[in-house]
Amino acid sequence: MRFFSLHQTNRAVLVSMSISAGVLLSISSQAAPADTQTNAVATSQDDNARLTSASSTDGIIALVNDNAILKSDLVNAIAQTQARAKAAGEPIANSAQLQSEVLNALILRELQLSLVNRVGLKPDEAAINQRLAQIAQSEGLTSIGALQQRLDANQAGSYAALRAKLIEDAAIQALQQRQITNRVRISEQDIDAFLSSPEAKRLNQSEYQTIHVRVPYIDDYSRLSEAQRSEALKVAQDLRTRLQAPNVNVEAAVAEAQGNYPIPLQGGDMGYHKAAALPTELSSEITKLDVGAVSAPLVTPEGIDIIKLADKKASDTMIIPQWHTRHILVKVDELQTEALAEQKINDLYNQLRQGANFADLASTYSDDSGSAGRGGDLDWVSEEDMIGPFEAVMKNTTVGDYSAPFKTQFGWHILKVEDKRQQDVSDQYRRNMARQALYQRLAPQAQEDWLQELRAGAYIQVLN
Repeated sequence: MRFFSLHQTNRAVLVSMSISAGVLLSISSQAAPADTQTNAVATSQDDNARLTSASSTDGIIALVNDNAILKSDLVNAIAQTQARAKAAGEPIANSAQLQSEVLNALILRELQLSLVNRVGLKPDEAAINQRLAQIAQSEGLTSIGALQQRLDANQAGSYAALRAKLIEDAAIQALQQRQITNRVRISEQDIDAFLSSPEAKRLNQSEYQTIHVRVPYIDDYSRLSEAQRSEALKVAQDLRTRLQAPNVNVEAAVAEAQGNYPIPLQGGDMGYHKAAALPTELSSEITKLDVGAVSAPLVTPEGIDIIKLADKKASDTMIIPQWHTRHILVKVDELQTEALAEQKINDLYNQLRQGANFADLASTYSDDSGSAGRGGDLDWVSEEDMIGPFEAVMKNTTVGDYSAPFKTQFGWHILKVEDKRQQDVSDQYRRNMARQALYQRLAPQAQEDWLQELRAGAYIQVLN
């Protein structure tokens, strides 16, 4: 068993993550088409059929297996969809077609949440807190606590609702990742063919030095006036002009563009990053820029982004550090309490200090079935292969030595570093990038097929 950190590769989600202080429902381009069957949403172009907060009385609008979708759920989802579309510069009217598509998305979301509950998927709390911290920062706040105070001051329970929505979204993403990964099969021959194609030329190992500054909004985007939107855009355009100057002092340019704008501008020189390490929505912009060029203002729900490509370093090789590592794991589970696990790991540590052989102890006592048979051998480990606490201890352990007991989410560990080296992984990197590119190409269809199967196997009734 290896303790890998989680990296999301699939961004094709039906329900978008939250923006600012609200979580907006996006319309999935992959929602099942409407039809006249019991498990479909009837589509009418009659404008008189539009459901609004003024015209609806709360009640059940659809049954999805054992659960119900209320009219108020649909009204709120439509409003959120319109707000997100407006933030993206593509406003949409509240039509019968919009209602049909949004209800389709709600039905698919309900089906996925039911499956999440059945399989017991639980998102990482640290990831949820990180997302909340990002939202707080986009709101000009310094902590999650401050975000909670602001939300609950506006409406009691808003923070709890936001956190619950983020947990649901993360669980759905994890579920989709699991389902799609099982469906997308990429062979070594597929990778070889891709690497021989012209498209593979984009899999370079160049590093991009970016200047990324965000002009945050004064309020949640859905509540902004036209004057407030115009003010934010004016600041962004002024900043873009300043950043276009050669050898510009970034801090000075940001300070000058700030002017009297009431919310501090965020960001600055982000240093060097490989394209693969950049967020997808940013890497597509950055890789198109020439060195010294500045992007046009990028309007997002959280603010207006300005990006400058300050420098680019091309590299034909990738040399990374690797550690040859062993470990002993003592799990904490229903059969072994925290106290018993800690007592056991401390006993094993004392045996090591008295001269016991690490590999022999791992073979006999380690709860990691994947490595115990090899004396706890994890082979060569690279950065970011392992979860954070494990990697931190590994990096601080001298070659030939073992660590003191430490705890991760998997239980108690002792690790030993057998050796360390600098390894050229350029070929492996290119193959991994090729696999990722192929996965991104195949994943949307795999997701659509799975969602159609999920829907076909469900009882769905839409009520008039």
